[in-house]
Amino acid sequence: MASGKDSDRTLGYMTRKDTEVKLPRPTRVKNKTPAPVQITAEQILREARERQEAEIRPPKQKITDSTELSDYRLRRRKEFEDKIRRARWNIQVWVKYAQWEESQKDYARARSVWERAIEGDYRNHTLWLKYAEFEMKNKFVNSARNVWDRAVTLLPRIDQLWYKYIHMEQILGNIAGARQIFERWMDWSPDQQGWLSFIKFELKYNEIERARSIYERFVLCHPKVTAYIRYAKFEMKGGEVVLARNVYERATEKLADDEEAEILFVAFAEFEERCKEVERARFIYKFALDHIPKGRAEDLYRKFVAFEKQYGDKEGIEDAIVGKRRFQYEDEVRKNPLNYDSWFDYVRLEESVGNKDRIREVYERAIANVPPAEEKRYWQRYIYLWINYALYEEIETEDVERTRDVYRECLKIIPHTKFSFAKIWLLAAQFEIRQLNLTGARQILGNAIGKAPKDKIFKKYIEIELQLGNIDRCRKLYERYLEWSPENCYAWSKYAELERSLAETERARAIFELAISQPALDMPELLWKAYIDFEISEGELERTRALYERLLDRTKHYKVWVSFAKFEASAAEQEDENEDEDQEEDVIEHKKDCINRARAIFDRANTYYKDSMPELKEERATLLEDWLNMEVGFGKLGDVSVVQAKLPKKLKKRKPITREDGSTEYEEYIDYLYPEESQTTNLKILEAAYKWKKQKVAAASEEDLD
Repeated sequence: MASGKDSDRTLGYMTRKDTEVKLPRPTRVKNKTPAPVQITAEQILREARERQEAEIRPPKQKITDSTELSDYRLRRRKEFEDKIRRARWNIQVWVKYAQWEESQKDYARARSVWERAIEGDYRNHTLWLKYAEFEMKNKFVNSARNVWDRAVTLLPRIDQLWYKYIHMEQILGNIAGARQIFERWMDWSPDQQGWLSFIKFELKYNEIERARSIYERFVLCHPKVTAYIRYAKFEMKGGEVVLARNVYERATEKLADDEEAEILFVAFAEFEERCKEVERARFIYKFALDHIPKGRAEDLYRKFVAFEKQYGDKEGIEDAIVGKRRFQYEDEVRKNPLNYDSWFDYVRLEESVGNKDRIREVYERAIANVPPAEEKRYWQRYIYLWINYALYEEIETEDVERTRDVYRECLKIIPHTKFSFAKIWLLAAQFEIRQLNLTGARQILGNAIGKAPKDKIFKKYIEIELQLGNIDRCRKLYERYLEWSPENCYAWSKYAELERSLAETERARAIFELAISQPALDMPELLWKAYIDFEISEGELERTRALYERLLDRTKHYKVWVSFAKFEASAAEQEDENEDEDQEEDVIEHKKDCINRARAIFDRANTYYKDSMPELKEERATLLEDWLNMEVGFGKLGDVSVVQAKLPKKLKKRKPITREDGSTEYEEYIDYLYPEESQTTNLKILEAAYKWKKQKVAAASEEDLD
């Protein structure tokens, strides 16, 4: 029995636990292999169909006399009336009731049901439609007219009622009555389709004048482009060209500023074109292009171009095409004169036409739009306008003086104190070289170095002078280059390379020495490598060793150690390339000495990492791998066991990483355990074991004393 405390009165004084529905535990399928006999979906459906019980249907009732028929009708009417009382708003109940009465041939009662339904919801046009269909189906014409008349009077905005009413009168052959209904409908100013239906009705009976008068009322009721075009097409179809033109002219007067004016002008021009009035059509197109905004005149432009291609000459066609695009570009640059992409497109258009004066005019207008802010990112597109202008004057017009003026004005307008463009300086200098004016080119490049020195300018200037064979000028330029940028390793290397190509070994070496003595360099590793390669190519092995030692004083990177060791290993081959076969034993001894030197360098590096940088385990492991590969490469002269004893063991470890949300996750990483570290670990374990044993013996002796 449940206690009063746990029971609930709303649950019949049972506890929540008693009311819980306990479902059987789903059995777990242990054997998931497919059954030997598979059941198809078709078989399942067939079995379900076979086991389905027969549908229970009410028995058919046979009425034998008038008394049973009266009882049946009374019972059915009572059912319908009960349903109506319960759901008077349900239209389907009324419709079924009326249709049942109709099926019993009791038309008065059916009409009474329809009237009751309409009295309850006269705004429902479906009721009116079904009521009128009932009257028409049973050939009560006057009653149907009465229903339709009441329907269109109460619901004049429902077009379907008007269409059905007119259709009935047409079927009955009452054309005058149908026309009268149309006139009543037109008084309500329906949409365009209603007017067009009236016009179609009149045309069906060949009433042209009546249709024209309806069109006049139509365009007054709906003064839209489509209405006027339909009216004009109607007149054109009847062969009334003058009247059609009159309609189009009235439309252009009233709707010239309409949003759909483009469609009107195109239709008007095509009408004149069909009438062989080419000049009229051309005038309409031009008038429309002048008055319609460019954004809404795309189709108009296309039609005009097609018209000119068909009826115009070559110049007219080109003018039409170019004029269309010119209007677009003018509109764009007027809205945003700093949109340089639009200027580029505009210039390209004018260049395709080939009118020099117009091209120069557009270029001058474009370059006049100087960026307002003195920031390089705003000038990057603008500067190409000047470049294209200069190239056009040089290549297309072949006007040298104008090209020179363009470059001069461009260089004046750029604020060189804040930023500059090496491309402009170089293009101006190359232009002067093409004109065989070396003095002018040198003057431009000299000004560039003085006002806005850049790497590109120095490199190109030196390249030009080197091609001309002016070595002294190249040296002076390199000196200026290095005064401006003493940390530039590329400049130092190229300067030394120049001197070496001239067989000035001492000058090249002095340049390298001066370079590596600089306090700051952008890429010192490349400079040191170039210096070392230079000494190796000169065969100065001792100088190379000294260079490596100096480099190791500055950095102890493992790549330097490896490079030094490889140099020592390859020194034997360099020194003994020209030895005779009789001195083979001396060669082997010399190779052993070189291998020992390389091995000593690797050993020094390993000792350095072990004693001074024990935390750089990965670099040390890479160094030992390179050492091992080198020993293997020595063949018989190599000693792999020397390196293998020093190789570490790779261990996979995990370290905790704290996320932003405060949670901790573990990341795997590779650790290296070197031989000396493993020995230390073993000693620590033994010491701990000995200490534990000692404590245990002491505790046992104390227990014996007790």
